[in-house]
Amino acid sequence: MIKRILLSIVLLLIIAYLVMAVTTFNRKSADRKCHDIELAIKDTVYAGFITKKEVATLLDKKGITPIGKSLGRIRTKTLERELAKHPLIDRVECYKTPSGKLCIEVTQRIPILRVMSANGDNYYLDNKGTVMPPDAKCIAHLAIVTGNVEKSFAMRDLYKFGVFLQKNPFWNAQIEQINVLPGRNIELVPRVGEHLIYLGKLDGFEQKLQRVKMFYERALNQVGWNKYSRISVEFGNQIICTKREGN
Repeated sequence: MIKRILLSIVLLLIIAYLVMAVTTFNRKSADRKCHDIELAIKDTVYAGFITKKEVATLLDKKGITPIGKSLGRIRTKTLERELAKHPLIDRVECYKTPSGKLCIEVTQRIPILRVMSANGDNYYLDNKGTVMPPDAKCIAHLAIVTGNVEKSFAMRDLYKFGVFLQKNPFWNAQIEQINVLPGRNIELVPRVGEHLIYLGKLDGFEQKLQRVKMFYERALNQVGWNKYSRISVEFGNQIICTKREGN
């Protein structure tokens, strides 16, 4: 019986010590001042859109810079809310370390198409089909979408084509411009060759472009890339080519 009492007392003392140690540690951590911001970009393939300097400048302009403040006074939810307003940030998570750093983990919005519509609309589309402002600092080599581009069509259909380009190294390097014709028919302007690729509707664009690629490999490599002015794959299982004048 006495042993049980002594054991209980010892356990209570250990628990009390641990609680006191944790409380003291947390108090010291809360009093510690933030001395640095550590930025982690989750999508490292596209790292560079957002920099540590940009983040620090943004927080400074908002008057919520954590540098020099005690960790206990830093409100990470406020920082996350303000940083999420950045046009290139999709998601953001902030947390503090006992050593005095504020860690910011960012998932960027990835621009995949630049839209410059005949109606005056000018914006980027990201890989989720949402609009980004034209003044966002984005990579230069994006296909440009021109012509009769309705924003709803761009966000619902064209962005899927942009995602395909982003994931396909060959076509991403080859397609320079996407022109939307009346009736939402699509014409592509390649970087190599002086021809146009006519897809017609976007339906089945992957299969259509596969046929064009096979035609490139089996025909254009033999007769020359400038022999035709137009390559149409609008209809299934056929390619209709228009010869350039003089060829």
